[in-house]
Amino acid sequence: MAELTEIASQIRRDIVRMVHGCQSGHPGGSLGCADFFTALYFKVMKHNPEFQMDGAGEDLFFLSNGHISPVFYSALARAGYFNISELATFRKINSRLQGHPTTHEHLPGIRVASGSLGQGMSVAIGAALAKKLNNDDRLVYSLHGDGELDEGQNWEAAMFAAHHKVDNLISTVDWNGQQIDGTTKEVMSLGNIRAKFEAFGWKTIETDGNDMDKLLASLDEAKSLSGKGKPVGIMMHTVMGKGVDFMENNHNWHGVAPNDEQLKSALSQLKETLGDY
Repeated sequence: MAELTEIASQIRRDIVRMVHGCQSGHPGGSLGCADFFTALYFKVMKHNPEFQMDGAGEDLFFLSNGHISPVFYSALARAGYFNISELATFRKINSRLQGHPTTHEHLPGIRVASGSLGQGMSVAIGAALAKKLNNDDRLVYSLHGDGELDEGQNWEAAMFAAHHKVDNLISTVDWNGQQIDGTTKEVMSLGNIRAKFEAFGWKTIETDGNDMDKLLASLDEAKSLSGKGKPVGIMMHTVMGKGVDFMENNHNWHGVAPNDEQLKSALSQLKETLGDY
């Protein structure tokens, strides 16, 4: 567990440095989800950095809230999909690391362009159904922002998944209560997200997404619930900006880059464990 915590710390360092380097990007949600990506790519999923687009025989992951690409890119690089030095090109001209993940750049680990919010669950369902048709017993994971649930397509997809018994799908909601224009309560009250998914016919789990032990236990529970006739949803409570005190629980850091002094402060709070790029 200590090893995973150290990886998450390094990923957080990568995030703030990447966003600072181009003075553009989305640090808040990325920092909040660093533990989730660490758990997924370094413990939970069966995956192969020798990337094949079809993912046959592997667990698949789809990022729906594509604006948190910094955490995705860092996790992929640290897991061996491409050289970590490439993180320095984030959002720069001719970089494969665009602000939102794209497929035409042929970046290993990216199976779908994302960033148009609300579409990721539909894509993940399609991949999960394809695995069933191919008699592939691996799982499909997806991640969604809570503010993203304002998009109605999510709920059409949730209804479809339950009706068609897409029980090889584990979808996680990053429930941090923040979105670009304010808190989710202020912008569009979501109520009890877990109750909503249960009402749509899903098996659900609620967890602390910034506690590695609880997060791993919840992902293990989700796997144990798969294959039993219902899709599984994890409602993951996180802190936007986790690990950087002046960013935590502040929606203003949804899409703002730190300046030089703020970067210095952020890095002083985040332990370098694997070596900076």
